[in-house]
Amino acid sequence: MSAQPGVTGAGLPGAVWQRMRGRTSLLPIVAALAGIWLILGAVNPAFLAPENLVNLTLQSAPVGVIALGVVLVLLVGQIDLSVGSLSGLAAAVVAVGSVTLGWPVAVAILAALACGVVVGLGYGALSTRLGLPSFVFTLAGLLFLAGVQLRVLGPLGSINLPFESWFVRSVQQGFLPPAVAWALVAGTVAVSAALQVAARARRRRADLACASVPQIVVRTLVLAAVLSAIVAYLYAGTARGIGWSVLLFALLVVVTDVLLRRTRWGRSVRAVGGDRRAAMLAGVPVRRTVVLCFVACSTLAALGGVLAAGRLGAANQGTGGADTYLVAIAAAVIGGTSLFGGRGSAWSAVLGVLVIQSIANGLTLMNVDQAARYMVTGAVLLLAIIIDMLLRKRREA
Repeated sequence: MSAQPGVTGAGLPGAVWQRMRGRTSLLPIVAALAGIWLILGAVNPAFLAPENLVNLTLQSAPVGVIALGVVLVLLVGQIDLSVGSLSGLAAAVVAVGSVTLGWPVAVAILAALACGVVVGLGYGALSTRLGLPSFVFTLAGLLFLAGVQLRVLGPLGSINLPFESWFVRSVQQGFLPPAVAWALVAGTVAVSAALQVAARARRRRADLACASVPQIVVRTLVLAAVLSAIVAYLYAGTARGIGWSVLLFALLVVVTDVLLRRTRWGRSVRAVGGDRRAAMLAGVPVRRTVVLCFVACSTLAALGGVLAAGRLGAANQGTGGADTYLVAIAAAVIGGTSLFGGRGSAWSAVLGVLVIQSIANGLTLMNVDQAARYMVTGAVLLLAIIIDMLLRKRREA
């Protein structure tokens, strides 16, 4: 059977294939983050202290997990405004289940994650079966889930988790031993080098362009240098190092990145976000892809709420408050994920949340009030949206 003209590798129309293959350039975002760190470090040297950067990573992990889910729904051209309320509900379920009802902590965490799955399935049905705009039903979900959170917490409105619980101690005081951290660095570098060598061999057999051996060596050395510098700095002096929650966030980002770049599902996500109609005509399972993205987003939002509860050692009416979903969406957009779908990366969540949390952390160290922090974050978000619009118009031209 001959190939159809204008159709490429995945059976998709050429324009859609080119767009879904387009990957967000992360270098400008990395440069912007480095610039923010240099400015904040120059104004207040305490910002770049290892102890403060460790705290920064711990603060970023829960919101980063939520932002990772937001990236997925944005990639398919949808949005979820209820991630903050859902994270608060998940925190309430963990606290009430483990403290009030006496459940094992693991069971309470699973119940919280199950809430995320159920909400995601409901959103997916509303989007794919009824065709409702995601902005509308997730806004309704924001209000509904906030009410459920208050009802679950009950009249007290706040429940403290026992400090001696393995869950709280793991999130608050759980850090990788230095030997384990260095072993992870060595393993990551070795796996990266092996994958690059295997990819080069595979492309050579297919007579395709491939990276040269010197390029692979340089990439591997750069990766090793960056990871080694991070670990050495975070464990310098009295700094505690890399927390277990930070490691969990990093693993989720890596797994999501591999799924988006190396699997049929990932190609379907970018195709649906690039041109939904063309993807449907090409045989992409659009409904299933959208539903899975909503489920992943809601589940990650619930997980972010669980981590937030463990970090604070409590769940209250303010958990997952009004600015949580704004920060998560802003982090995804600032990290390079397009509001129009089809363009973004799992690493967008990492870079975006680091930008926002770095600004908040640095301004707090300078005793700047909350109003100024909101204004600075809003200005950065507006700049990211303007850049996104310009890039979209350039692609269309």
